[in-house]
Amino acid sequence: MPKADLHVDLLGRRLAGPVIAASGTFGFGPEYAGIEDLTLLGGISGKGLTLHGQPGNPGERLHETPAGLMNSIGLQNPGVDHFIRHELPAMKALGTTVWANLGGHTVEENVEGVEKLCAAGIDFLELNISCPNVKQGGLAFGIRAADAAGVVGAVRKVCTVPLIVKLSPQAENLTEMCRAVEAAGADGLSLCNTFQACAIDIERRRPVFANTFAGLSGPAIRPIALRMVWQAVSAVQIPVIGLGGILTGRDALEFIMAGAAAVQVGTANFLDPGACVRITREIGDWMEAHGVASLEEIRGCARG
Repeated sequence: MPKADLHVDLLGRRLAGPVIAASGTFGFGPEYAGIEDLTLLGGISGKGLTLHGQPGNPGERLHETPAGLMNSIGLQNPGVDHFIRHELPAMKALGTTVWANLGGHTVEENVEGVEKLCAAGIDFLELNISCPNVKQGGLAFGIRAADAAGVVGAVRKVCTVPLIVKLSPQAENLTEMCRAVEAAGADGLSLCNTFQACAIDIERRRPVFANTFAGLSGPAIRPIALRMVWQAVSAVQIPVIGLGGILTGRDALEFIMAGAAAVQVGTANFLDPGACVRITREIGDWMEAHGVASLEEIRGCARG
């Protein structure tokens, strides 16, 4: 049979494949250019940005667990203006779609950042609503549906590229959150972000992380992330991008069969710098072995 077609048509953009490098795990892309053929990827979601940049969290930042990785980076980043001047030109030259991941501590910060990024010529805007809203006592925008809808609605007014909202698993009600974000103008969803977790250093008799809690990613969360993607697909009419513990092509196919339009790969990049391309090829190999010509034939097939 002909070689499997891995292209994904997503919100008016044609992606070379279903695998997108997840934010925070792939730098801004050029770091991997000598390791992977980045033109095979669906896109690269760059390191999470804030409008003015920030130094990140003090103390320990990474901690390995038996089936995953905990991180407390604190969104260390150079800021939107620096990104546009220094990192974005190199990202555009990589031959895949450019996803800017942005978070802000106020609605106004998000709006200003989105305006600048869209004007600079990105392909997708991935809005990270896990950031604490300083005007609401530090509660993340992604906890309450009304707060999420407020920031998404404000961003929607100035966003001129497809707007993907990255959801937090800490949402009070996932289904309500998905529908609220869709109604506020999101073009798509990506989920899920890391799960809040804790680790103790028994020699110091103190938490490993200065902030006590940190984000857990990796294979340990995959079945939960898959459940959440299934629920999100059920709740909305817009595309859902699945992520959480994907290490192999078979893992990625589970998300696609649950209805995901595409997937993102994160922690696997730390284990295997070639993971995104390897997973893409494994998906293609499975499709060819099973007589599947395109991803459209199997997307959502598990739903009956």
